[in-house]
Amino acid sequence: MAGLVARFAPADLFAQAPGAAQRFGKEKLLVRSLRPPDFETPVALLDSFITPIEHFYVRSHLPAPASLDAASWALKIGGEVDAPVSLSIDEIRKLPAVTITMTLECAGNGRSFFDPAVAGIQWEKGAVGTARFTGARMADVLKRAGAKATGKNVEMHAADRPLGTMPAFVRQVPMAKAMHPDTLVAYDMNGQPISAVHGFPLRAIVPGWEGAYSVKWLTALNVLDKDSDSFWVATGYRYPTRRVAPGAAVDAKDMAPLVGLAVKSLITRPAAGASLPAGQVTVAGFAWAGENDISKVDVSIDSGATWQPARLVGEQAKFAWRRFEHAFAATKPESYLILSRATDAKGNVQPAVAQWNPSGYLWNQYDSVRIEVK
Repeated sequence: MAGLVARFAPADLFAQAPGAAQRFGKEKLLVRSLRPPDFETPVALLDSFITPIEHFYVRSHLPAPASLDAASWALKIGGEVDAPVSLSIDEIRKLPAVTITMTLECAGNGRSFFDPAVAGIQWEKGAVGTARFTGARMADVLKRAGAKATGKNVEMHAADRPLGTMPAFVRQVPMAKAMHPDTLVAYDMNGQPISAVHGFPLRAIVPGWEGAYSVKWLTALNVLDKDSDSFWVATGYRYPTRRVAPGAAVDAKDMAPLVGLAVKSLITRPAAGASLPAGQVTVAGFAWAGENDISKVDVSIDSGATWQPARLVGEQAKFAWRRFEHAFAATKPESYLILSRATDAKGNVQPAVAQWNPSGYLWNQYDSVRIEVK
């Protein structure tokens, strides 16, 4: 690991010139922000079960560290522990390695579709992807310091660089989630060291929860006997505890931490606006529901008047999306509005209209694609 070094120049992170995404190996992605980099994956590039790293979306809250050197990196474990420790990358790699396949989605994916509009990165459909992450169990890392029974939560600290009065990026998970056997301190993504823009050299992987819990550039795990007072815990990433009218103000007391992902589906084929010859048309895509399994996906080719069950095919993994396919005969020239609707194993159904909220989180209404058959 001593030879692994990733370096950013500040100019790279704040560049506004065309081609900035290329410097991160993301030339095919849509640039939503360059201060810091936020890149979205076009739906056409999300048609494989495992998303290639070069096509994987990027979400950054703060500028990345200017220099990332695995040889000198240390993960500190402290707080409510018997003996605080600092572990090198090599020490973490010597712990039992675990690989999980996981769908990672930004909580704000789909924000641009809310009406009335809400502030934030205006993601459309592509702030999501699936990858295989390898690392040590967070539980094994915490055990090296002897987490006490008084531990209630684990703070995850990052090496992002706050500017001015911006708060440092610190997230929190309950001790039970931190100790879950699939929660990782990861060092590999899709079989190679995690790239700089995705969190090199260490990234927390918190499967089934919204993407911001999977903290990049992980520097410390701090065991707490209370809730964190971090801005990103106490104020950020919160969601109404009750349904609210679109555009309504929500009192802080009626907000709670956002945790899991909503049941959702995405049509990856055919492409929106496609013009196809008459004949058989195959609708394909993916469905996911955070910690819950997908039980079925239905497809409509008549704007929701009727629905037909799609086939669930391909690889199945606990925290990953599931591929669906449905073929139909398009026998005459016509415009088709194709919809997809997922249902998870707990009976949660993807809604016709997503629940508006002031942060624009968890947009998950039916996916739709209009095509023309000639």
